[in-house]
Amino acid sequence: RMFLGKSKLLRLGLAALPIVAFLLLLRAGHTETRPPLTERADRVVVFKSQRKMKLMKNGAVLRTYVISLGAVPKGHKQREGDERTPEGVYTLDWRNARSSCYRSLHISYPNETDRMQAAKRNASPGGMVMMHGLHPSISWMGKWHRLYDWTDGCVAVANAEMDEIWQAVPDGTPMEIRP
Repeated sequence: RMFLGKSKLLRLGLAALPIVAFLLLLRAGHTETRPPLTERADRVVVFKSQRKMKLMKNGAVLRTYVISLGAVPKGHKQREGDERTPEGVYTLDWRNARSSCYRSLHISYPNETDRMQAAKRNASPGGMVMMHGLHPSISWMGKWHRLYDWTDGCVAVANAEMDEIWQAVPDGTPMEIRP
């Protein structure tokens, strides 16, 4: 299953190209180096309004990432197709090493409350919300993908960051997504 339609990917890539080229020129020669992450997280917290995600262990921050969210970032996911990233407490419960968006960790949305709220609206809550890397068609953007909120409701990071998260976050890790 694609997490993002082909036409949306093309528009994103074309719209971002001049901006990315300009920013790359500004940052030419600068590389971010961080020590390798050797500990495993016991919790993940997303701060949607700040576009930040923190890997935590025993209450301490192991690593912070800048993220992209669903194309409609404000508010809790209400129904399938609304392009919102859910808010609440979930679990990163399984992983896909062959995801169309590089690698992905499944977020256990919808929970029981999400299903009940959607049923009250006579709507499907949706599902298949993931934390993932970048689709091959935009992987060239690297960290510059985060200039836009472009997913269908997922949490996206650059592929190199996804590699680090993949190693540091075991299946079953709680994930809290805050407004």
